[in-house]
Amino acid sequence: MKTLLVTGSSGLVGSEAVEYFDRLGWRVHGVDNNLRREFFGPDGDTNWNLARLREATTQFQHHDLDIRDRAAVSRIFREIEFDFVIHAAAQPSHDLAARRPFDDFDVNAVGTMNLLEATRSHRPEAVFCFLSTNKVYGDSPNELPLVELETRWDYANPEHRDGIDETCRIDRTLHSLFGASKVAADIMVQEYGRYFGMKTACFRGGCLTGSQHSAVELHGFLAYVMRATAEGRTYRVYGYQGKQVRDNIHAFDVCRALHAFYENPRPGEVYNIGGGRANSVSVLEAIDRAEQALGRRLKRTYEPQNRVGDHICYISNLGKLQSHFPGWSITRSLDDIYNEMAEALQAGKRPSAGAGE
Repeated sequence: MKTLLVTGSSGLVGSEAVEYFDRLGWRVHGVDNNLRREFFGPDGDTNWNLARLREATTQFQHHDLDIRDRAAVSRIFREIEFDFVIHAAAQPSHDLAARRPFDDFDVNAVGTMNLLEATRSHRPEAVFCFLSTNKVYGDSPNELPLVELETRWDYANPEHRDGIDETCRIDRTLHSLFGASKVAADIMVQEYGRYFGMKTACFRGGCLTGSQHSAVELHGFLAYVMRATAEGRTYRVYGYQGKQVRDNIHAFDVCRALHAFYENPRPGEVYNIGGGRANSVSVLEAIDRAEQALGRRLKRTYEPQNRVGDHICYISNLGKLQSHFPGWSITRSLDDIYNEMAEALQAGKRPSAGAGE
């Protein structure tokens, strides 16, 4: 039986990975200390998701472990022989990173280093997948010529239609401190592949989403739009007239890509991963779709100042990922994602803030 370690196992991608590989008969170990609650308050609490995983799985073991604790990370690798490591734990907000820079860097950069070195020391043959971010590109994607449409910004030139690929530069650009800490981790993951020959990969995500997201205003775009609409919250739109664009990928399709890499790994690889153009949506369009899906209006305000380093239009170019893994494709459309979120919210499958968490 194969054995998997998932960090951030109570979060969006982490919990999806736990369920995905548990269904395949893997022995799954999850690492999560619910730091998200400390970062974001009751809305960020993931205990509800941990409880759900314990009910839904058969070969899952949870470890309350902080990836910043180097000795504890090393110990779990000494005690358990992992075939595969999915590193999804992170401080995910660029706004919060500016207020808590040491916490941000210690989780994102140092935590990743702890995991890489533990893997190299104890399980160097294991496959290591890191959930990186498109924020490693900073605001360099904003340099592409854009055209303003009625409800969104879009690329002006046909050659850019499929979006941002892996050749986009990651230096000489404004990242936010979050983006910079993820750059440090991203480069180190590559280096352990290139220098040590380990089977490592960085998956630079666009907007990763799904109904298991403990979404908050500072992180979890699509899920938070839906949550705000369902719960009657006021949603704040930051800059660009609400026409900024993101592509959205369901966490299940992320897990399928990670599995494909495990089956055919390449040392030190980098892939952009997102929903592509078909799953792209602007903030204005996302609000409209949320209102239609839930049958109620969203209260909103507009802040003219955009978030620092924010992308105006970001669509993930999936060409490299699909060329390396031709059996992989997007299976969950934007409609599927909205329908799943609406069903979960209306059925009360995701507790309201503070309720039973």
